[in-house]
Amino acid sequence: MSKSIVKEIQDCRVSSVLNNDRKQYGKKYLFDGKDETCWNSDGGSPQWIEFSFPEPKSVEQLLIQFQGGFAAKSCVLQTISDSKEQTTSFQFFPKDSNTSQTFAVSNLLPCNKFKLTFESSFDFYGRIIIYNVDIIGS
Repeated sequence: MSKSIVKEIQDCRVSSVLNNDRKQYGKKYLFDGKDETCWNSDGGSPQWIEFSFPEPKSVEQLLIQFQGGFAAKSCVLQTISDSKEQTTSFQFFPKDSNTSQTFAVSNLLPCNKFKLTFESSFDFYGRIIIYNVDIIGS
């Protein structure tokens, strides 16, 4: 049965945090479900989020709420394997919007480690601001 699996995330890493201010813009705010907190990357492309689970998961949907003007233009969600196994990826293209956007994920094999890469941004400096991320899967 599909459900939110963000509470099962074991570890999370991000490419950068604006001005290294983890207290105000850190990765902990990606999955807290609060509209008044956010992860804010520093400038430059690409930016990324890596997250892992204690056991392999199937990701079926990805819900992301960007800040308009700081949304990603092009994104790739990929599986990461520690062995030589084949990795799989899913590319999607968000809108430059403040509203929560839902992306139906396809072609990903079950895995315990994923990387979400923001290849480009609507922001001139390449910054990404995300208020909420939810992952639906099993």
